[in-house]
Amino acid sequence: MNVIRAVSLKIASTLMFSLMGAQARYLGSAYPVGEVVFFRSLFALLPILIWFGFRGQLRSAFHTKRPGDHLVRGTFSVVGIFCTFGALARLPLADVTAIAFLAPLITVIFAYLFLKEKVHVYRWSAVAFGFSGIIVMLYPHLEDHAALTWTMIVGLGLAFTNAFTSGGATIQIRRLTATESTSSIVILMTLLVMIVSLVTLPFGWTMPVSWFDWAVLLGIGISGGLGQMFFTDSYRHAPASFLAPFDYTAMIWAFIFGYLIFSEVPTAYVVVGALIVSSAGIFVILRERYLGLKRLREIPIAPIAAMADDEADPDAPVTKAAKVTEAAE
Repeated sequence: MNVIRAVSLKIASTLMFSLMGAQARYLGSAYPVGEVVFFRSLFALLPILIWFGFRGQLRSAFHTKRPGDHLVRGTFSVVGIFCTFGALARLPLADVTAIAFLAPLITVIFAYLFLKEKVHVYRWSAVAFGFSGIIVMLYPHLEDHAALTWTMIVGLGLAFTNAFTSGGATIQIRRLTATESTSSIVILMTLLVMIVSLVTLPFGWTMPVSWFDWAVLLGIGISGGLGQMFFTDSYRHAPASFLAPFDYTAMIWAFIFGYLIFSEVPTAYVVVGALIVSSAGIFVILRERYLGLKRLREIPIAPIAAMADDEADPDAPVTKAAKVTEAAE
């Protein structure tokens, strides 16, 4: 594990993704979302091909034994990026970023519903606390229904959908990195998003009217491509549970770009709500890391399946007897 390299790559990825989001928000509704997504993917190939070509990894990009897993990962990304750009055209940058922080909390709900994992009071409390942060953010609009426009409602729906898909994408990336090359994960995902977005061409694209708009589209692609490479590569140098809290540095970039580019000053409700969501998400991540270490201590040689099956109450506090046992070991 290379902590410094992993953290540097992770923070660099949040910076690039925030820069991509700021540029996408700048274009706003001037261009169809599908068109912006297409150029994002097309221009993202520039840094991606240069980077992996320099490292001699292009040849391995199209050699995979897990096309189905790549398709699942790509599907999450397609839905996520369409929803992200759609939300950015309707909501402030900081709001979209804060809602995206729900991903770790949503993962807990998915684990309970679909994986039948036991989720106890610690994590359920964190989930409830995190969603209360969203209520805090939306409180001014809930109090004044006139302020909650149809455009904002659509934007919120898209932002929430993106939060759901980002959790799934992260899980798939972690699974794929066990056997697949970084170049394969990044390039195949980018090509899939580009192909799907091209399908929207008949629904009315508007070609950029100025060189500046072309430059912004190019910037969206390059920053998105760099962010994806940094994001994927970071998981090769440290566990996901260790890196996940650094995702929340994106809020800092969102505040900075929102203020410098759009003169958006987050309200006190947004700031407090973002802090609540972030703290809940970090708690869930650290709790998962603690449970993983606890399982390894209790059953050091058991296979993964047995660990999950034998776990009686992972959220229960460590008892005095358990502490004595651990001390004896």
